[in-house]
Amino acid sequence: MKSIHVAATALILSLAAGSLAQAQSGPTPQEQMACRSDAGKFCAEHVGKPPQMNACLKANKAKLSDGCRKVVESRGG
Repeated sequence: MKSIHVAATALILSLAAGSLAQAQSGPTPQEQMACRSDAGKFCAEHVGKPPQMNACLKANKAKLSDGCRKVVESRGG
C-alpha cells in the first residue's frame, strides 16, 4: 500500500513540474503571431529580451488585442 502512495506522489510531482516547465517555456509560434503587432506597438524596446517583453505585455494588458491578451493571461499575466 505504501508503494502506491509513493508512486502516486511521484506522479503528481512530475505532472506539477511539467506544468511549471511549460509555463516558463518560450512562446509558441502561434502565441508569437498573436502578440507580434502588440509587442511592436507597446514593447518594441524589449524585442529579444523575453523576461522584459513578458513584463511589458503584462503591464500593457488592458491595451492588447484580444488574442494577445489571452496569451498573456494563459501565461499568468
